[in-house]
Amino acid sequence: MSTSNRRQFISELTMIGAASMLSQSLFASKPSSIKIAYSAITWGGKDLNAMQDISSLGFKGIQLRANAYDNYKTRVQELKDLLAQHHLTLAMFSSGNVEVDSARVSSNVDYHVAHASFVKALGGDAIQLTNSLRKNNQAPTKEELKALAKVMNQIGEQTADLGVQTTYHNHMHQWGETPEEVDILMQETNPTFVKMLLDVAHYHQGGGVPAKAVEQYKDRLFALHIKDVKSPLADKPDPKAYKFVELGQGNVDLPAVFNALAKIKFNRWAVVELDGVPEPNRTPLESATISKAYLNDKLKQKI
Repeated sequence: MSTSNRRQFISELTMIGAASMLSQSLFASKPSSIKIAYSAITWGGKDLNAMQDISSLGFKGIQLRANAYDNYKTRVQELKDLLAQHHLTLAMFSSGNVEVDSARVSSNVDYHVAHASFVKALGGDAIQLTNSLRKNNQAPTKEELKALAKVMNQIGEQTADLGVQTTYHNHMHQWGETPEEVDILMQETNPTFVKMLLDVAHYHQGGGVPAKAVEQYKDRLFALHIKDVKSPLADKPDPKAYKFVELGQGNVDLPAVFNALAKIKFNRWAVVELDGVPEPNRTPLESATISKAYLNDKLKQKI
């Protein structure tokens, strides 16, 4: 190669490298399209405190639980005003458990539809369903999972008429604990009426890989619980013992989860959830502050 050609070659490589670095810089600075909310569960039913603390940290969305319906079903406008006062959107509503006992299905469907009406009046658009059907750690049969899916379909069809999406929340110690059980429920539920709320900590503890689930269910994924879990525990002899902890304090590969979310271009709510403060003398606000710092500093997710 002549001296002039070599100089031209080096010059072109330099330009390509500079363009690549600029492209990467622009990509890195592009704000995430994921919306980050925080769940009120940590405050143990003290929703006013939850709204104040969650708002003070800059979160724009909140997940409320069924106790809010009990407290405000006749004062909907009051709760709506409180959410607006704290600049919070109702990102998700925990509607509770689904029954499969034929004698209770009808009233149970009505129960969840009433919650959906409440959510709609508050400006929300989604409820989550769980169940408490697992007994003595006994895994459900495929027929039992089909029965659960059938009831969830009924609920989802009716909430859809209200403009509210029904979602299924996978959960430890319930039907839908393992990835295999979750997959059956996703196969048996109507993809229009029942979407997925993927709880990454429950899925991890149930034996799954949350990042893979994000991609596997990308067409069903409506929302997530961004959550961490620690296991095993030094003070517990059971190797399967676990506890939920602040983000970055446990075993869930949260960077992989967010990489997967970026890959599928997820742009809905991801709700940070912590069932209760994991350490004595720590407040819900302090736990939320720890999780926010991890989101901002480690995951580069701005609230």
